[in-house]
Amino acid sequence: MKRTLRGAIVGYGFIMEKGHVAAYGERAERMRAEGRTPDVEIVAVADVCRERREAAAKRFPGVRTYSDFLELVDAEAGNLDFVDIATPPAKHAAVARAALARGLHVLCEKPLATTITDARDMLDSALAAKRVLFPCHNYKHAPVIRSVRRIIESGAIGRVHLVTLQTFRNTHARGVSEWRPDWRRERRHSGGGIAMDHGSHTFYLAFEWMRSYPTALSGRMSNMSTFDTEDDFSCSLKFPTGVATAHLSWQAGVRKVIYTIHGDHGAIRVEDDHIEVARNRAGRVVGNANVDWQFERQEIPSDWMDSSHATWFNTLFDGFKKAIAEGQWVGKEAEESFLCIQLIQTAYASAQQGSKELPLPELVLDEQVALASSRD
Repeated sequence: MKRTLRGAIVGYGFIMEKGHVAAYGERAERMRAEGRTPDVEIVAVADVCRERREAAAKRFPGVRTYSDFLELVDAEAGNLDFVDIATPPAKHAAVARAALARGLHVLCEKPLATTITDARDMLDSALAAKRVLFPCHNYKHAPVIRSVRRIIESGAIGRVHLVTLQTFRNTHARGVSEWRPDWRRERRHSGGGIAMDHGSHTFYLAFEWMRSYPTALSGRMSNMSTFDTEDDFSCSLKFPTGVATAHLSWQAGVRKVIYTIHGDHGAIRVEDDHIEVARNRAGRVVGNANVDWQFERQEIPSDWMDSSHATWFNTLFDGFKKAIAEGQWVGKEAEESFLCIQLIQTAYASAQQGSKELPLPELVLDEQVALASSRD
């Protein structure tokens, strides 16, 4: 796709301004420097907050601003190709449905929605409209995660059967000062606490590394604050290929991610920008009492401390463009975003039942739907 895509923004908060918009700007500057026409143009912005609309107008001189997303899509649909959604999650489904109904592609921040019903309806609406629904699963695009992918695909650690994922934060990510900076801790806006906010990142990485989808889950959560959402969450996931565990917290003493991926022939450990690969010189390590370990360590700058993750956005946007060009209305990314919501809601149910292990429906992506999507 070589022509410029015309987009509208719905929700001009922190992640939009410092993440998406910053990346759009860098993308345009790079393309102009290469003698190319920028491939994306933002022509309209909707936000409920007047100060945020004014900030958007300063960033995009001449942009048309709206206080209501329905007003935007009604007035601008004929001038647009896509809508980029970064409202609080409770609004994602309504905005996406309105955009899809008017023939617009949708790029949506995680989590896709706050209920299984809304998430499924978003996928169904995209298929019916024959327009792309694409989630912002940006952790996949971190340089260190791309390196992990290459190592696993090379076969260096063998078949993965155990994964641990830890996300530590000393507080929740705060929004802009002009509008409810603590909205992530308000259930009516966020739909949940740290499980809802970070669960998607955790689960889609586990899907990739385990090469399958979970069959059962047990969850535990607690709230050490005065807000009405959890700030500490852990879960255990059974996969056909092994086991994954996760721990997410807004009560940690440091901001950090720590992932470990264990295979038959070795393991990978990620701690922010640092990666360590452990392998046995002789091959298989599992069940082997005499292992000659070989350790390889490197640092891969990935800007984990930058909560905007702007540097990860451009390859994500490339994926969105590719899905539009190929007519992948509901591809693997969108299906997995639905599965993430299903897991988050199942984890909440498990926690309410004393961490009871709950079965999950067979989480197999509908390849026939994906193929039909590409043919329509």
